[in-house]
Amino acid sequence: MTDTSIGPDGERRPEPQEDAESAADLNRAVGKQVKLLRERSGWTQRELGSRLGYSEDQIASLERGRRTPQPEFLDAADDLLGADGLLSVTKEDVAQAKAKARVRHPAWFKDYARLEAQAVEINDYSNHDLPGLFQTERRVRALYEMRKPLLDEETIEQRVASRLDRQKILTHWPPPMVTAVVEEAVLRRPLGGWEVHKEQLDQLLRLGRLRSVELQVMPLERTEHAGMGGPFILLTPKGKPQVGYMEAQNHARLATDAEEVRILAARYGTIRAQALTPRESLELIEGMQTQR
Repeated sequence: MTDTSIGPDGERRPEPQEDAESAADLNRAVGKQVKLLRERSGWTQRELGSRLGYSEDQIASLERGRRTPQPEFLDAADDLLGADGLLSVTKEDVAQAKAKARVRHPAWFKDYARLEAQAVEINDYSNHDLPGLFQTERRVRALYEMRKPLLDEETIEQRVASRLDRQKILTHWPPPMVTAVVEEAVLRRPLGGWEVHKEQLDQLLRLGRLRSVELQVMPLERTEHAGMGGPFILLTPKGKPQVGYMEAQNHARLATDAEEVRILAARYGTIRAQALTPRESLELIEGMQTQR
């Protein structure tokens, strides 16, 4: 089974979904063990299910590898079937495979996500939303739930998990140096509702006070604005040249040409100069917390 990703040259390329397939393979292997042990005990799927508090259909799904076995099931089945630890020992592997399978970026975003994970410096100009690295879980979920056309629940869960997983780089040591300029209008739009919005403002204040983060706001009153061409990110992977990243309507492009990246960097410098200072920006956000 393959997916597609976008290379630095803009070409779409096939890419194996290794994490998802590994989790499915492990589920099937564990399911076969459960079936073997059940049949050795002379029980039907219904009989095993009734003893463990599961339905016959759930046992059937587990044995076929269509359902991920929970830790409590593995422990209880191991004890009931006399597996001597054969099932219980798989708990950690199953949990890790499940976590990896959940973190699946959209195909068009995977190349950027790889570079971001290696970054020593990230510079983000966002004009219609907040940087994904700064978003709370409830805001992320609200954004995906309001997408049109609608996303199914499984895809929403995968996208939410993937975005939250990316945010770990902010707390790993050493963290990348992150600067971001966001529009004041974005900070005044309560996407997801006022409760979600207030939680998001709190998170911005917390992140903006980190030594590795500089957050700036572009105020509404500016009469000149160097970012009218749209949002972009400048990313510096460890040991590699800086690259630019732009996306719109689920189409992404990595800019690796030195001259194009130089122009983006110059533009970003002007945008930062036109925005409020980091201290002024945090004061503005603090004032928004009491507004509605």
